[in-house]
Amino acid sequence: MIKYPNTKKVEVIDNYFGDSVIDNYQWLEDDKSIDTKDWIDSQNDLTYNYLSKIPYREEIKEEIRSLINYEKRSIPFTSGDYTYYFKNDGLQNQSLLYRVHNDDNKEELFIDPNTLSSDGTNSISLLEFSENGNFLAFSVSLAGSDWQKIYVMDTKTKKIIEELDDIKFSNISWDNNDGFFYSTYEKPKKSELSEKTDEHRVYYHKLNTSKKEDKLIFPDDNTKHRYVSASLIKNTNFLLISSANSTSGNKLYLKNLIDNSVIELIDTYDYDIELIDSDNEYLYLLTNYMAANSKLVKAKISEPTYTKWETVIAESENKLNVTTASKYFFANYTKDALSYIVCYDYKGNIIKEIKLDKKGTMLGFFAKKDSLYTYFSFQNYTTASRIYKLNLETLDYDLWWKPNLNFNEDEYISEQVFYESKDKTKIPLIITYKKGIKLDSSNPTILYGYGGFNISLNPSFSPFIAAWLKKGYIYAVANLRGGGEYGKNWHLAGIKLNKQNVFDDFIYAAKYLIKKNYTSSNFLAIRGGSNGGLLVGATMLQEPNLFKVALPAVGVLDMLRYHKFTAGAGWAYDYGTSDDNKKMYEYLKAYSPVHNVKNYTNYPATLITTSDHDDRVVPAHSFKFAANLQENIENKNPLLIRIEKNAGHGAGTPISKLIEQYTDIYAFTLWNMNIK
Repeated sequence: MIKYPNTKKVEVIDNYFGDSVIDNYQWLEDDKSIDTKDWIDSQNDLTYNYLSKIPYREEIKEEIRSLINYEKRSIPFTSGDYTYYFKNDGLQNQSLLYRVHNDDNKEELFIDPNTLSSDGTNSISLLEFSENGNFLAFSVSLAGSDWQKIYVMDTKTKKIIEELDDIKFSNISWDNNDGFFYSTYEKPKKSELSEKTDEHRVYYHKLNTSKKEDKLIFPDDNTKHRYVSASLIKNTNFLLISSANSTSGNKLYLKNLIDNSVIELIDTYDYDIELIDSDNEYLYLLTNYMAANSKLVKAKISEPTYTKWETVIAESENKLNVTTASKYFFANYTKDALSYIVCYDYKGNIIKEIKLDKKGTMLGFFAKKDSLYTYFSFQNYTTASRIYKLNLETLDYDLWWKPNLNFNEDEYISEQVFYESKDKTKIPLIITYKKGIKLDSSNPTILYGYGGFNISLNPSFSPFIAAWLKKGYIYAVANLRGGGEYGKNWHLAGIKLNKQNVFDDFIYAAKYLIKKNYTSSNFLAIRGGSNGGLLVGATMLQEPNLFKVALPAVGVLDMLRYHKFTAGAGWAYDYGTSDDNKKMYEYLKAYSPVHNVKNYTNYPATLITTSDHDDRVVPAHSFKFAANLQENIENKNPLLIRIEKNAGHGAGTPISKLIEQYTDIYAFTLWNMNIK
């Protein structure tokens, strides 16, 4: 039996609709307290000591390190006389931004984000060039935090000419070459990593002035908005502003920058609306208004309200996303989590379908109006991302770049099946494994899921997953309700009072894998991050004997208090809150992982992972879940928490930290499956 560090109890009682809830570990929500920091250190000491004693941990690390050590590139884009792309030679903590001149194809290093910190924890998250390409505004995440800094660079000299601190959840929209629009909150007075933020505003920054002089653009009153962003409509005096109170649904406003008048395009937050393109006369918008799988519409700038919208690309049976390049729209349809591309002209006529000989995920197809070429990538669970160059006159394409790595995709199978969930709904499941393995119920298997926020889990290549597959193990991904694989209705089927559908879908995916002899409960691990961390936490408590190992990462685990931290209140569309009404409170409490740990129950071996700079899903969720699990003295399996220092919710995590993280996850998983 593991001897866990002593976690003190400080009784706090919260009242919900006449119900008193004891929270003994609320003190762990204070990320600045000495007690919390001491608790983190004691938990990490225990966890790292446990992991260090697994005899093949270093062997796993070398296998991962060897497999990830290959050149990787992003989809290129063009600005001015240059084509830009990120490149990583293999083991660099952050990918470097390169550019080649369009005349001579000579490659030069443009930005090395590894120089922005001593440990590789600062990462570039957004790039936006000015209209003539002379300036670049790019945002940098510090140690994985959502709080960022915007740098402005002179692209000719490659020198930083300005810095803007304290930016959060922002796009960048240039006003020609003079300045740009951005969004942010006021910096919290207490803890920037945990305090609630809910007054998002749009500002305009003029080059060669201080941030203190930046002009407030929206809102111009005291109305609270959780997320706002702005895009300047080129060659006009109009600014399109998106306002949202949650992660689903938004309003649009068109602001005249001359007389400051504002027109509301739609008066509800019930639908998603995204600007795809614009010209002097029209806005082209992707929306699920009256179209659950989305459609592309055009709105006349002179009369832009939703009653006047005209359809350009109609809704189909498959979910639609759209990008634009030159004179074309590229419709990226999702069918059963797999993508196919159809090229349309601006009148909505089909020009050509872009086909490849494999199934998976295609991304890219973006370029400016005067571009001659665009680029796109293809990948799936066995095929590493490769990049194609497409001629925008002929619409023919060729392979532009292909990675060279120590992984032969022809040795693996990635099959899609459909299984029945508890209520007989058909759920897609993609199962990937090495050819020739025996389906005899003895294969170590990781089942991964998310199931929320209208987000689709489309097939993508990860060298970390490849390292698992290369050892002869199985990796399965379930496309659960709550996600975006089948449009808005699929999403709605897994939110609020329907959230149990998501957990049932995941549980029945596990049962399918066991029934079909891919694996058994003794060799099955479940993994998910963020909302997927909630998924793992809830299902391991509901079906503790179904899984051998549980791996909840950066999870939303306290469903009664999640909305009280940082951006948490913005997730209410998916979850509801404990303040809404008694029915919603009771539903949340019934599955909230922090509130449903039972004594005298043997839970799966559990490795909770989180980060001290995660200000998206604050680490207190994981802290409190770990404390409650460790309080159950009857549990025979290890219940550990691994807390990464100087890291955030996941995006931009350095390669060196990812190698260590996956090494620990795989070593813990295999050790607790009794793989010696």
